[in-house]
Amino acid sequence: MRISSKSKYGLRAMVELSKEYGKGPVSAKTISESEGIPISYLEHLLAKLRRAGLIKSVRGPGGGFELAMIPDDISVLSIVRALDGPVLLCDCFEESEVKLTCDNPDSCSIRVLWEKLRVEIEDALEATTLAYIV
Repeated sequence: MRISSKSKYGLRAMVELSKEYGKGPVSAKTISESEGIPISYLEHLLAKLRRAGLIKSVRGPGGGFELAMIPDDISVLSIVRALDGPVLLCDCFEESEVKLTCDNPDSCSIRVLWEKLRVEIEDALEATTLAYIV
């Protein structure tokens, strides 16, 4: 499993916002410069994180972005899901964990392994918060 650049950059941006939590909004330019994320790509990621309810935007002079909740309440899993969708280790599963896309789910002997690994990865990502990282 590879973590996408969306999730890596998005997590880095969220960590920056966590460091500034309670101090007011942080501009996309500031995040871009401190993390080395291209501004156009960062703006795309911030829009997705805002739509997911993880951050909020503040308009006007001194505006920018800030966390929508305390860093203790934002898990890495919620960030990954907001940017990349569900954690899937193989093409056997669609977004719905119940719906299989496998051609032979009844005779596949390793499907149980992929599902177990997916659950363990999700549990680890859910247990890791921005507060823990910071």
